[in-house]
Amino acid sequence: MSVWRRFLPTQQPVVWRDALRGGVGACVGLVLTGLLSRLWLGHGGLAPALIAPIGASAVLVFGVPASPLTQPWAVLGGNVVGALAGVSAGLLIGQPVYAGAVAVGVALVAMAALRCVHPPGGAVALLAALGGPHIAALGYGYVWAPVVLNSLLLVAVALIYHRATGRAYPHRAHASLHPHPAPVPLVLTAGDLDEVLADYGETVDISRDDLEALFQELLGRVQMRADIVPPPRRAGMDTNGAGTETKRGLIALTGWRA
Repeated sequence: MSVWRRFLPTQQPVVWRDALRGGVGACVGLVLTGLLSRLWLGHGGLAPALIAPIGASAVLVFGVPASPLTQPWAVLGGNVVGALAGVSAGLLIGQPVYAGAVAVGVALVAMAALRCVHPPGGAVALLAALGGPHIAALGYGYVWAPVVLNSLLLVAVALIYHRATGRAYPHRAHASLHPHPAPVPLVLTAGDLDEVLADYGETVDISRDDLEALFQELLGRVQMRADIVPPPRRAGMDTNGAGTETKRGLIALTGWRA
């Protein structure tokens, strides 16, 4: 039973306010991106005003704006890398299926190397490789219009929309809505967090700063539930305010250092 449960939904229960805000944002973002792209390109060109993978970008940018996969660098870099890989594969490899597969594989490796992994970038690569005579006629011009144009406009709309609706975009780590500061805080370094993420053995969709913020919030809740309090300052204690034995105990239990 435990094996089959892994195929069931693992995402958090829906927060309707966030879902509606994301849905409206995606709609507004795509409408404005399409209209402005058409205005820029005019009506006589070969390039489409809006490409399908931008719909996937909109779902991510407006639906999960805290994800590292949806930050501006990821959107712009991932889609551009995908377009370059797709156009190149389409021009160099005659068989469309092979061209599409190679384009997506190369795009993924390049996005990972440039730290701009963005899943719709794979769709951009596949579309460019399989796009037919219109994209072939555009050649590398397809990278600039519509891919770069659509991506820039979508990110610009997202910047304005998220700020207007009270969200930080680009995302920055922040305290919980109902914070529980740890009575005995644990000091973590960037190196500590990087080592943990690297040692996990898989790429996870969370930034180092968000991981630390969530860990500190969890630590505060656990310590408050256990009635852990910071050591009092008393005569005879060292200059940092904790007796030697108390400090050793705190270090052993929590890793805390004054």
